[in-house]
Amino acid sequence: MGEQFEYRSVFAPYFGSFLKMKDAMGYGLNKFRYIFLEFDRFFVEIGITDTYITSKQIAAWSKTRVNDKARTLYDKYSVLSQFCRYMCHLGYECYIPRLPRRKELDFIPYVFTHEQMESIFRECDRLTMLNTNMNSALFAIPALIRFLYSTGVRISEALSIKNMDVDYSRHRIIIMKTKNKMQRMVPINSSLEEVMKQYETYRNRMPVEGLMDKESFFFVSAIGKPATNCTVYKWFKKVLRQCGIPHIGENQGPRLHDVRHTGAVHSFEKMVKGGVDIYCALPILSTFLGHKTIKGTEKYVRMVQEMYP
Repeated sequence: MGEQFEYRSVFAPYFGSFLKMKDAMGYGLNKFRYIFLEFDRFFVEIGITDTYITSKQIAAWSKTRVNDKARTLYDKYSVLSQFCRYMCHLGYECYIPRLPRRKELDFIPYVFTHEQMESIFRECDRLTMLNTNMNSALFAIPALIRFLYSTGVRISEALSIKNMDVDYSRHRIIIMKTKNKMQRMVPINSSLEEVMKQYETYRNRMPVEGLMDKESFFFVSAIGKPATNCTVYKWFKKVLRQCGIPHIGENQGPRLHDVRHTGAVHSFEKMVKGGVDIYCALPILSTFLGHKTIKGTEKYVRMVQEMYP
Protein backbone atom coordinates (compact mmCIF):
# COMPACT_ATOMS: atom_id res chain seq x y z
CA MET A 1 0.00 0.00 0.00
CA GLY A 2 3.02 2.27 0.47
CA GLU A 3 4.11 4.64 3.21
CA GLN A 4 1.60 7.25 2.08
CA PHE A 5 -1.23 5.02 3.28
CA GLU A 6 0.40 3.38 6.27
CA TYR A 7 -2.24 3.02 8.96
CA ARG A 8 -1.18 2.91 12.61
CA SER A 9 -4.37 2.71 14.66
CA VAL A 10 -5.98 -0.42 16.11
CA PHE A 11 -8.17 -0.49 12.99
CA ALA A 12 -5.21 -0.69 10.57
CA PRO A 13 -5.64 -4.41 9.66
CA TYR A 14 -9.39 -3.91 9.19
CA PHE A 15 -8.83 -0.93 6.90
CA GLY A 16 -6.58 -3.20 4.87
CA SER A 17 -9.06 -6.08 4.62
CA PHE A 18 -11.90 -3.65 3.82
CA LEU A 19 -9.86 -2.19 0.95
CA LYS A 20 -9.10 -5.67 -0.40
CA MET A 21 -12.82 -6.45 -0.37
CA LYS A 22 -13.66 -3.23 -2.25
CA ASP A 23 -10.87 -3.85 -4.75
CA ALA A 24 -12.22 -7.35 -5.45
CA MET A 25 -15.63 -5.80 -6.11
CA GLY A 26 -14.12 -3.47 -8.72
CA TYR A 27 -14.26 -0.20 -6.77
CA GLY A 28 -11.62 2.51 -7.03
CA LEU A 29 -9.69 2.74 -3.77
CA ASN A 30 -8.18 6.23 -3.66
CA LYS A 31 -11.12 7.91 -1.93
CA PHE A 32 -11.33 5.15 0.68
CA ARG A 33 -7.57 5.25 1.31
CA TYR A 34 -7.45 8.99 1.95
CA ILE A 35 -10.54 9.01 4.16
CA PHE A 36 -9.25 6.02 6.15
CA LEU A 37 -5.98 7.90 6.64
CA GLU A 38 -7.88 10.76 8.26
CA PHE A 39 -9.83 8.41 10.54
CA ASP A 40 -6.68 6.48 11.37
CA ARG A 41 -4.86 9.62 12.56
CA PHE A 42 -7.88 10.70 14.59
CA PHE A 43 -8.16 7.31 16.32
CA VAL A 44 -4.44 7.43 17.16
CA GLU A 45 -4.74 10.98 18.53
CA ILE A 46 -7.60 10.10 20.91
CA GLY A 47 -5.91 6.87 21.97
CA ILE A 48 -8.47 4.24 20.90
CA THR A 49 -7.28 0.74 21.80
CA ASP A 50 -10.52 -1.26 21.43
CA THR A 51 -11.83 -2.40 18.07
CA TYR A 52 -15.19 -0.71 18.22
CA ILE A 53 -16.39 2.77 17.31
CA THR A 54 -18.87 4.69 19.47
CA SER A 55 -21.26 7.51 18.67
CA LYS A 56 -19.27 9.82 21.00
CA GLN A 57 -16.10 9.15 19.05
CA ILE A 58 -17.85 9.92 15.77
CA ALA A 59 -19.28 13.13 17.25
CA ALA A 60 -15.79 14.13 18.42
CA TRP A 61 -14.36 13.51 14.95
CA SER A 62 -17.20 15.50 13.37
CA LYS A 63 -16.28 18.56 15.45
CA THR A 64 -12.82 18.55 13.87
CA ARG A 65 -14.24 18.85 10.34
CA VAL A 66 -15.46 22.45 10.49
CA ASN A 67 -13.80 23.37 7.18
CA ASP A 68 -15.18 20.44 5.17
CA LYS A 69 -17.79 21.23 2.53
CA ALA A 70 -21.14 19.47 2.78
CA ARG A 71 -20.36 17.18 -0.17
CA THR A 72 -16.97 16.20 1.31
CA LEU A 73 -18.47 15.56 4.74
CA TYR A 74 -21.20 13.40 3.21
CA ASP A 75 -18.58 11.26 1.43
CA LYS A 76 -16.64 10.77 4.67
CA TYR A 77 -19.76 9.79 6.61
CA SER A 78 -20.65 7.37 3.82
CA VAL A 79 -17.25 5.65 3.99
CA LEU A 80 -17.36 5.54 7.80
CA SER A 81 -20.86 4.07 7.74
CA GLN A 82 -19.74 1.35 5.32
CA PHE A 83 -16.72 0.55 7.46
CA CYS A 84 -18.78 0.35 10.66
CA ARG A 85 -21.21 -2.03 8.97
CA TYR A 86 -18.24 -4.10 7.82
CA MET A 87 -16.91 -4.26 11.40
CA CYS A 88 -20.34 -5.33 12.66
CA HIS A 89 -20.36 -8.19 10.13
CA LEU A 90 -16.99 -9.27 11.53
CA GLY A 91 -18.49 -9.38 15.02
CA TYR A 92 -17.21 -6.05 16.38
CA GLU A 93 -20.00 -3.82 17.63
CA CYS A 94 -19.66 -0.40 16.08
CA TYR A 95 -22.10 2.47 15.98
CA ILE A 96 -23.33 3.01 12.42
CA PRO A 97 -23.67 6.77 11.84
CA ARG A 98 -26.58 8.22 9.93
CA LEU A 99 -25.69 10.08 6.77
CA PRO A 100 -26.32 13.86 6.58
CA ARG A 101 -29.46 14.89 4.74
CA ARG A 102 -28.76 14.90 1.01
CA LYS A 103 -31.40 17.55 0.35
CA GLU A 104 -28.88 20.18 1.38
CA LEU A 105 -26.33 18.72 -1.04
CA ASP A 106 -28.47 18.60 -4.15
CA PHE A 107 -26.65 20.28 -7.01
CA ILE A 108 -28.64 21.77 -9.86
CA PRO A 109 -26.82 20.92 -13.08
CA TYR A 110 -26.15 23.53 -15.73
CA VAL A 111 -28.14 22.57 -18.82
CA PHE A 112 -26.80 24.11 -22.01
CA THR A 113 -29.28 25.31 -24.61
CA HIS A 114 -29.25 23.82 -28.10
CA GLU A 115 -27.66 27.03 -29.36
CA GLN A 116 -24.95 26.86 -26.70
CA MET A 117 -24.13 23.27 -27.62
CA GLU A 118 -23.82 24.25 -31.28
CA SER A 119 -21.48 27.04 -30.20
CA ILE A 120 -19.44 24.62 -28.08
CA PHE A 121 -19.04 22.22 -31.00
CA ARG A 122 -18.02 25.09 -33.28
CA GLU A 123 -15.41 26.41 -30.84
CA CYS A 124 -14.04 22.90 -30.25
CA ASP A 125 -13.32 22.71 -33.97
CA ARG A 126 -11.48 26.05 -33.82
CA LEU A 127 -9.12 25.13 -30.98
CA THR A 128 -5.43 25.63 -31.73
CA MET A 129 -2.24 24.98 -29.79
CA LEU A 130 0.05 27.88 -28.90
CA ASN A 131 3.02 25.61 -28.18
CA THR A 132 4.31 22.18 -29.15
CA ASN A 133 3.03 20.18 -26.20
CA MET A 134 2.98 16.68 -27.66
CA ASN A 135 1.18 15.34 -24.60
CA SER A 136 -1.86 17.45 -25.40
CA ALA A 137 -5.18 15.75 -26.11
CA LEU A 138 -6.39 18.75 -28.11
CA PHE A 139 -7.10 16.92 -31.35
CA ALA A 140 -9.42 14.46 -29.50
CA ILE A 141 -11.55 17.22 -27.93
CA PRO A 142 -13.99 17.90 -30.83
CA ALA A 143 -14.89 14.21 -31.10
CA LEU A 144 -14.88 13.61 -27.34
CA ILE A 145 -17.27 16.47 -26.46
CA ARG A 146 -19.66 15.34 -29.20
CA PHE A 147 -19.36 11.79 -27.88
CA LEU A 148 -20.27 12.88 -24.33
CA TYR A 149 -23.32 14.79 -25.54
CA SER A 150 -24.59 12.12 -27.93
CA THR A 151 -24.15 9.11 -25.64
CA GLY A 152 -24.68 10.68 -22.21
CA VAL A 153 -21.75 8.72 -20.76
CA ARG A 154 -19.61 10.03 -17.91
CA ILE A 155 -16.20 11.44 -18.81
CA SER A 156 -14.44 8.68 -16.83
CA GLU A 157 -16.40 6.08 -18.81
CA ALA A 158 -15.56 7.72 -22.13
CA LEU A 159 -11.83 7.88 -21.36
CA SER A 160 -11.81 4.20 -20.34
CA ILE A 161 -13.01 3.03 -23.77
CA LYS A 162 -10.58 0.87 -25.71
CA ASN A 163 -10.52 0.14 -29.44
CA MET A 164 -11.96 -3.33 -28.92
CA ASP A 165 -15.02 -1.85 -27.18
CA VAL A 166 -16.11 0.00 -30.33
CA ASP A 167 -18.33 -2.02 -32.66
CA TYR A 168 -19.33 -0.02 -35.74
CA SER A 169 -21.01 -3.03 -37.38
CA ARG A 170 -23.54 -3.16 -34.55
CA HIS A 171 -23.52 0.61 -33.94
CA ARG A 172 -22.62 0.27 -30.29
CA ILE A 173 -19.90 0.61 -27.68
CA ILE A 174 -19.45 -1.57 -24.62
CA ILE A 175 -18.55 0.46 -21.54
CA MET A 176 -16.53 -1.86 -19.32
CA LYS A 177 -15.58 0.58 -16.54
CA THR A 178 -18.77 2.20 -15.21
CA LYS A 179 -19.72 4.02 -12.02
CA ASN A 180 -22.16 1.26 -11.02
CA LYS A 181 -19.65 -1.55 -11.75
CA MET A 182 -21.88 -3.02 -14.46
CA GLN A 183 -21.02 -3.33 -18.15
CA ARG A 184 -23.23 -1.14 -20.30
CA MET A 185 -24.01 -1.08 -24.01
CA VAL A 186 -24.14 2.41 -25.50
CA PRO A 187 -25.71 2.96 -28.95
CA ILE A 188 -24.01 5.29 -31.42
CA ASN A 189 -26.04 7.04 -34.12
CA SER A 190 -24.90 7.63 -37.70
CA SER A 191 -23.72 11.22 -37.19
CA LEU A 192 -21.64 10.30 -34.12
CA GLU A 193 -20.24 7.26 -35.92
CA GLU A 194 -19.07 9.56 -38.72
CA VAL A 195 -17.33 11.82 -36.19
CA MET A 196 -15.65 8.89 -34.45
CA LYS A 197 -14.40 7.39 -37.71
CA GLN A 198 -13.00 10.75 -38.81
CA TYR A 199 -11.20 11.15 -35.48
CA GLU A 200 -9.90 7.59 -35.73
CA THR A 201 -8.55 8.20 -39.23
CA TYR A 202 -6.50 11.21 -38.13
CA ARG A 203 -5.43 9.50 -34.89
CA ASN A 204 -4.08 6.48 -36.76
CA ARG A 205 -1.90 8.71 -38.95
CA MET A 206 0.22 9.66 -35.95
CA PRO A 207 3.65 7.94 -35.94
CA VAL A 208 2.96 6.14 -32.67
CA GLU A 209 3.14 2.38 -32.27
CA GLY A 210 0.14 0.43 -31.03
CA LEU A 211 -2.55 3.06 -31.62
CA MET A 212 -4.74 0.56 -33.45
CA ASP A 213 -4.16 -2.34 -31.02
CA LYS A 214 -7.35 -3.76 -29.53
CA GLU A 215 -6.16 -3.07 -25.98
CA SER A 216 -5.18 0.56 -26.73
CA PHE A 217 -7.37 3.42 -25.52
CA PHE A 218 -9.65 5.09 -28.06
CA PHE A 219 -9.24 8.73 -26.97
CA VAL A 220 -5.54 9.55 -26.70
CA SER A 221 -3.04 12.41 -26.70
CA ALA A 222 -0.64 13.21 -29.53
CA ILE A 223 1.90 10.74 -28.13
CA GLY A 224 -0.63 7.94 -27.79
CA LYS A 225 -1.22 8.16 -24.04
CA PRO A 226 -4.80 7.98 -22.72
CA ALA A 227 -6.47 11.39 -22.47
CA THR A 228 -7.01 12.48 -18.85
CA ASN A 229 -10.01 14.05 -17.15
CA CYS A 230 -7.90 17.03 -16.04
CA THR A 231 -6.63 17.79 -19.56
CA VAL A 232 -10.09 17.51 -21.12
CA TYR A 233 -11.59 19.79 -18.45
CA LYS A 234 -8.87 22.40 -19.11
CA TRP A 235 -9.77 22.54 -22.81
CA PHE A 236 -13.49 22.53 -21.99
CA LYS A 237 -13.11 25.64 -19.81
CA LYS A 238 -11.25 27.35 -22.66
CA VAL A 239 -14.10 26.49 -25.03
CA LEU A 240 -16.63 27.96 -22.58
CA ARG A 241 -14.66 31.23 -22.47
CA GLN A 242 -14.59 31.40 -26.26
CA CYS A 243 -18.36 30.79 -26.32
CA GLY A 244 -18.96 33.58 -23.81
CA ILE A 245 -20.42 31.14 -21.26
CA PRO A 246 -19.34 32.18 -17.72
CA HIS A 247 -17.52 29.52 -15.73
CA ILE A 248 -18.12 30.11 -12.01
CA GLY A 249 -15.81 27.36 -10.75
CA GLU A 250 -15.70 25.93 -7.21
CA ASN A 251 -17.91 23.06 -8.39
CA GLN A 252 -20.64 25.55 -9.34
CA GLY A 253 -20.28 24.83 -13.02
CA PRO A 254 -20.71 24.66 -15.81
CA ARG A 255 -18.88 21.36 -15.38
CA LEU A 256 -17.79 18.87 -17.99
CA HIS A 257 -20.30 16.48 -16.38
CA ASP A 258 -23.05 18.94 -17.33
CA VAL A 259 -22.66 17.88 -20.96
CA ARG A 260 -24.07 14.51 -19.83
CA HIS A 261 -26.97 16.25 -18.04
CA THR A 262 -27.61 18.36 -21.13
CA GLY A 263 -27.66 15.33 -23.42
CA ALA A 264 -30.14 13.64 -21.07
CA VAL A 265 -32.46 16.65 -20.89
CA HIS A 266 -32.37 17.23 -24.65
CA SER A 267 -33.05 13.53 -25.32
CA PHE A 268 -35.94 13.48 -22.87
CA GLU A 269 -37.33 16.69 -24.34
CA LYS A 270 -37.12 15.24 -27.87
CA MET A 271 -38.95 12.06 -26.86
CA VAL A 272 -41.74 13.92 -25.08
CA LYS A 273 -42.17 16.43 -27.94
CA GLY A 274 -42.22 13.48 -30.34
CA GLY A 275 -45.26 12.06 -28.58
CA VAL A 276 -43.60 9.39 -26.44
CA ASP A 277 -45.51 8.85 -23.20
CA ILE A 278 -43.52 10.21 -20.26
CA TYR A 279 -43.88 6.91 -18.38
CA CYS A 280 -42.33 5.10 -21.35
CA ALA A 281 -39.63 7.72 -21.93
CA LEU A 282 -38.34 7.65 -18.36
CA PRO A 283 -37.21 3.99 -18.20
CA ILE A 284 -35.67 4.32 -21.67
CA LEU A 285 -33.63 7.33 -20.53
CA SER A 286 -32.73 5.57 -17.27
CA THR A 287 -31.32 2.57 -19.14
CA PHE A 288 -29.54 4.84 -21.62
CA LEU A 289 -27.77 6.72 -18.81
CA GLY A 290 -26.82 3.57 -16.92
CA HIS A 291 -28.79 4.39 -13.76
CA LYS A 292 -29.52 1.54 -11.37
CA THR A 293 -33.06 2.76 -10.73
CA ILE A 294 -35.51 5.17 -12.33
CA LYS A 295 -35.28 7.32 -9.20
CA GLY A 296 -31.85 8.49 -10.34
CA THR A 297 -33.40 9.72 -13.59
CA GLU A 298 -36.47 11.47 -12.15
CA LYS A 299 -34.63 14.79 -11.74
CA TYR A 300 -34.56 15.13 -15.53
CA VAL A 301 -38.38 15.18 -15.57
CA ARG A 302 -38.31 18.16 -13.21
CA MET A 303 -35.62 19.89 -15.27
CA VAL A 304 -37.55 19.45 -18.52
CA GLN A 305 -40.74 20.73 -16.85
CA GLU A 306 -38.88 23.81 -15.60
CA MET A 307 -37.31 24.53 -18.99
CA TYR A 308 -40.31 23.64 -21.17
CA PRO A 309 -43.45 24.09 -19.02
